[in-house]
Amino acid sequence: MSFTIAIDGPAAAGKGTISRAVAEHFGFAHLDTGLLYRATGRRTLGGTDPVEAARTLAAADLEADDLRSPEVAQAASRVAALPDVRQALLDFQRAFAARGGGAVLDGRDIGTVICPEAEVKLFVTASDEVRARRRHKELVEKGHDITYDEVMADLRARDARDSARATAPLKPAEDATQLDTSEMTIATAIETAIGIVQARLALVS
Repeated sequence: MSFTIAIDGPAAAGKGTISRAVAEHFGFAHLDTGLLYRATGRRTLGGTDPVEAARTLAAADLEADDLRSPEVAQAASRVAALPDVRQALLDFQRAFAARGGGAVLDGRDIGTVICPEAEVKLFVTASDEVRARRRHKELVEKGHDITYDEVMADLRARDARDSARATAPLKPAEDATQLDTSEMTIATAIETAIGIVQARLALVS
């Protein structure tokens, strides 16, 4: 059977970690849709037209070493605001969600646009300060020379751009369960998400 879990939220809220753990726990396939936009954005940094970059995206593009860099993150946010880019990536995401055996997709518009009929919708969030600390720690550990203040400014700029875009803005689906991870450990956040999914599975099985 197909069973789709849509997990949305802003950067560094924990949705990626939670999504991977949930997928592993239930044996579902996982897609970090942000990588599609990061890979597209990365190609535009080399001069490729955004829509062309999205339409010709290859599996190898999703494995580039620098997809988590601040420069690529900013480029991803810019191309994600373009309706034609989002349309070009829409079919791929929906086909992935409909696969048999279950699927977990995380991003910013999964529950609202990509999979509005998903069996489970989560909106993972956290305070700006907590998210900035998490992202700063992650980037420094990967060798990036960046300050906490720069990370905070970057996150807020991305939040503003993602929330204000005309096409598929970042927002919770009306029927999404909101999960604030500000005061949660990773283990607690994962356990909470798994409990929500488990309850829904019990209803449909």
